[in-house]
Amino acid sequence: MTETVQAGATSAPAAGRRRAKKQTPPPTGPDRIPKPSQGWYRVPGTDTKLRRVTTILSQGFPKPQLVFWAANLTAADAFATLPTLVAASLRPAEKEAAYDWLRKGHIRKKDERAEIGGAVHDLIEAKVLGTPLPEELLADRELAPFLDNFLRFINEWEIEFEASEMVVGNLTDGWAGTLDFLFRSRLIAHLLKVPARTLFVGDTKTGGELDEKGVYPEAGAQMSAYRRAEVAWLRDGTQIPMPQVHDVGIVLHLRPEGYRPMPLKCGDDVYEAFLHVQQVAEFQRVLAKSVVGEALALPATEERAA
Repeated sequence: MTETVQAGATSAPAAGRRRAKKQTPPPTGPDRIPKPSQGWYRVPGTDTKLRRVTTILSQGFPKPQLVFWAANLTAADAFATLPTLVAASLRPAEKEAAYDWLRKGHIRKKDERAEIGGAVHDLIEAKVLGTPLPEELLADRELAPFLDNFLRFINEWEIEFEASEMVVGNLTDGWAGTLDFLFRSRLIAHLLKVPARTLFVGDTKTGGELDEKGVYPEAGAQMSAYRRAEVAWLRDGTQIPMPQVHDVGIVLHLRPEGYRPMPLKCGDDVYEAFLHVQQVAEFQRVLAKSVVGEALALPATEERAA
């Protein structure tokens, strides 16, 4: 039984007196929304930890195409800066820095795409909230073609956003994530032969080229998880049941030269595959670390004789 000491009490002996534990007030408002940290979402005010959807996919989903992408990027960087690299190879002081720059090309490219993705999310958020589009984004020349094509997508496909950057989770299966957006589109609904007010889950990808692959099946697995979320958190921190969305999601493949709305299956069969990926990711996180033992050494001569 734990002894409790009330604040200001003086009757307990000094040696046995315990400092009252400071009570953390329960989270309120937006502070109730789980936030990602090191591959997890923690539900504020509880001990519940939910694995991050993107972490599950990165650790459990095979991505052989990334190996070739990184190799091609490194080769392109090498030929584009060949005189500099050759000169650096003759100077020991510069050789290591040049090598480090070359091998980190894929990281620079990922950071660049993350900036574009963040800008698009800011625009979607402005559209959802009905606030002015951020001037600093509209004035950015590098981002301008992406944003122009994004606005074309909204206007040409009659997009009505319902939510943006919404945190959703499945307490039963132990995961959470932040979906890009929920939306309605009369034209997309017509093409998919569903009611005009059907709610869709959407995601944005900015990789590849419009005439090449830039959208991969794991995007469907990601959206299948969001579709099967049990709960969602509104901007004011209110937890609500996840709205029902269609079993086909839309990935907006957004590039400077144009855009493509790509339909991806994200129904229950794809979610079953996601759960298998989750098991593989959990194997990598926990059990894989203890599977390989130390190399065996031959026992001493006396032990072998015995």
